[in-house]
Amino acid sequence: MKKIFIINGGQDFGHSGGKYNQTVTENTIEALQKFENVEIKVTHIKDGYDPNEEVERFVWADYIIYHTPVWWFQLPFEFKKYIDVVFTAGHAKGLYISDGRRTATLEINYGTGGSLGGRKYMLTTSWNAPKTAFTLPGEFFNETSVDDGPMFGFHKMNSFLSLEKLDGYHFHDVEKNANIERDMQSYQDHLQTIFEKEFSF
Repeated sequence: MKKIFIINGGQDFGHSGGKYNQTVTENTIEALQKFENVEIKVTHIKDGYDPNEEVERFVWADYIIYHTPVWWFQLPFEFKKYIDVVFTAGHAKGLYISDGRRTATLEINYGTGGSLGGRKYMLTTSWNAPKTAFTLPGEFFNETSVDDGPMFGFHKMNSFLSLEKLDGYHFHDVEKNANIERDMQSYQDHLQTIFEKEFSF
């Protein structure tokens, strides 16, 4: 049985109702349920959560899938709060033991104290920015990808827990040029490719 924990960081704030990431979450479930022997648990952050139960879900899972909009080039504040609260609750309870250093060697081994080794994670993000903002010379992100730029710290956070990164998926131009049917089909194809390979082992 493959155990998958999905975290939906979509939120209702300002002009955002969290509907896009709700749709992404639903499409994730639909795609993964096509595989046999899969168990899925989902947390919708905006609906509330118990930090200790969330820690248990991380420890339970073989795969963690994060869905988040990007607000002002960062995670939404409630998603960031979720991480701060849940990961702190997970200290010495299955997420991490320490920062990895020892008293005798304080200069090395930082970031090696995670407890989630053997598990993997995937990140999806949704942007108003078009894909070309990250790829074209002279455009806003200076030819720096989502993963190597705005989400670099997010990936290091997961590495700190000893999670292994799977290729994620980034939805672009979702406010001015969205094509839900096309984008969700492309995303489901991505999931099919990634998890066919993962589940074949």
